[in-house]
Parts: sequence; structure tokens; C-alpha cells
Amino acid sequence: MLRPHVPVNPLPTGHTIPLLKPTTAANIEPTTPTVPAPAPVAPARTSVQLTPGSALALAAGGGAVVLVVGAVLVSMLLTVAITGVSIAVVAVVLRLLVRDMQKGR
Repeated sequence: MLRPHVPVNPLPTGHTIPLLKPTTAANIEPTTPTVPAPAPVAPARTSVQLTPGSALALAAGGGAVVLVVGAVLVSMLLTVAITGVSIAVVAVVLRLLVRDMQKGR
């Protein structure tokens, strides 16, 4: 049912086509080597000039980013802690309920 089908040439011709034409010395034309054009030179980059005010603004911005990222991470940690405590409380309540149901039998 699932056999690979390999195509077969029904009528082999016997003619072979050469892959490359043989070249003789008479067919080769001499060429002169070309020199590539030099690459354009990029202008030198100027250094960033920081004034005291811009340095202070940059430091304040970095501090604000650190505070925001810290607040997000602390809130995520608090969420995980609250979830863990609530799951533990539910487990204790279920355990007490199951034990109470088994004593009632």
C-alpha cells in the first residue's frame, strides 16, 4: 500500500550530453584585471557631550527605571506568596473536612 514509486525511463536513448564543453587555448580571450574602487570612508563619530544637567537627568531616569522594575518584581513575589498561602489554607480546610467526613461514618 505505501511503497515508494521510483520513476523509470521507459525508453533509454543512449545519447549522452556532456556536462562541460571542452575549452581549447584558442577559445580563451585575455582580459585585463580590474581594480575595485576604494570603499568610501565613514565620517568619524562625534562623542556625546554630557552637561551636568543632562547627566543628572540621566541618573534620575536610571534610578526611576530601577525603582519601577523593583516595584514590579516585589509585587510579583507578593502575588506568588499570597497564592501559596491561600492554597495551603484550602488544603488544610479540605483535610479537616475529609477527616470529619470519615469520622462520621
